[in-house]
Amino acid sequence: MIYEYWLAGIKEITDLKKQKLREVYGSGKAIYYIEETKLDKLRFLNEKDVAILKNAKKDTELEEKWRRTEEKRIQFIPYFLKTYPEKLKYITDPPYALYVLGQLPDEKRKSAAIVGARNCTAYGEQMALQYGKSLAEAGIQIISGMARGIDGAGQRGALNSSWAKESGVTYAVLGCGPDICYPMQNRDLYQNLLKNGGVLSEYPPGSSPLPFHFPMRNRIISGLSDLVIVIEAREKSGSLITADQALEQGRDVMVLPGRAGDALSAGCNRLIDQGAGIFLSTDQILERLKIKKKNHN
Repeated sequence: MIYEYWLAGIKEITDLKKQKLREVYGSGKAIYYIEETKLDKLRFLNEKDVAILKNAKKDTELEEKWRRTEEKRIQFIPYFLKTYPEKLKYITDPPYALYVLGQLPDEKRKSAAIVGARNCTAYGEQMALQYGKSLAEAGIQIISGMARGIDGAGQRGALNSSWAKESGVTYAVLGCGPDICYPMQNRDLYQNLLKNGGVLSEYPPGSSPLPFHFPMRNRIISGLSDLVIVIEAREKSGSLITADQALEQGRDVMVLPGRAGDALSAGCNRLIDQGAGIFLSTDQILERLKIKKKNHN
């Protein structure tokens, strides 16, 4: 598996090209030991791609990186393993591999993403906490990005549910390696996610939280979800990127409406104008997901 880990970790080669490479040669090991002249003959690789692959073979720290990954108990799950999430296989740009601490969402249970503004209002935070908890009480897994504001509040709400005592309730998709807690002020949330869910990323352990990682990870948040819930979002925000990707992936989007003229409601109200569903109660969300509310004693 170390050679699969090597191939997955080559950042400059797209996931689609990595997948094509593996389909042609059958394994990461075969690609690692391929004659360089054969790489030049692959039409889907350009000269830059070939140079990157050749250079990647010079990584003298590969074995050490793999050893540290195993020591940290980070699961490495490339797209061809049975444990790779089924929902992600059918999105436009599935990640070649996932790096996971804790668990992956249970595919037999419904999942909902709760996303929204980082600099949210007290009202928005209260709503995210409330809906995160009530949806988890109904047996729904909450997916988000562990960010400040709405994302983290929705996940904290799920952790406050009675379901949290029984099973994984919430999962974070990070824009950095799964072994890095970002933002640092959510350290307590990060630790609780490992106990009552999981933390996952398409970025290898040790990867920094670079700005361009976050828009990319949003497709995974929506991809793992049956429904995306937006609570407070500006006109141009990551939440709207997630909502747009959800629609492209055939997922439902529901929005908590906000006040006209409020900057933190502009994105939500635009989504409503474009046809997104409105929710004012947990029952409306459950109805959209076609599930009955569960009672936990």
